[in-house]
Amino acid sequence: MENKVIARNKTAFHRYDIIEKIEAGIALKGTEVKSLRKHNVDLKDSYARVSNGEVFIHNMYITPYEEASYNNEEPRRIRKLLLHKREIDKLLGKVHQKSLTIIPLSLYFNNKGKAKIELAVAKGRKIYDQREKIKKKEVEIQLRKVQSFRK
Repeated sequence: MENKVIARNKTAFHRYDIIEKIEAGIALKGTEVKSLRKHNVDLKDSYARVSNGEVFIHNMYITPYEEASYNNEEPRRIRKLLLHKREIDKLLGKVHQKSLTIIPLSLYFNNKGKAKIELAVAKGRKIYDQREKIKKKEVEIQLRKVQSFRK
């Protein structure tokens, strides 16, 4: 049985060079889980920070659940990520040592129905690096077209 992907951070691969990926649990309230099951989440511009030995995700937008009247949480509240102490220490070391950042790549339900988030330790790209990558991709596409015409 495969993981059921809820949302992907499409801009992450464009804006960052991914160095390492890690899976984490996420602490959610009941109405947030119901909203996730309806795919009402946005990972764009979200990031994770380590503070006081814990990891928190900031700026992740979960749309308030429509059927819940007063039980809804703040859509952009800070949510705790569930990681082991050694994983947190490893992340903290990489982030401080090499001035990297932690970003979410995707949010999904695993085989047991638990909400999980795939984090990446990443380095931000400069604008000219982003443009260069786009140019390389366009050249590769053109080369494939030329090769397919020759066959």
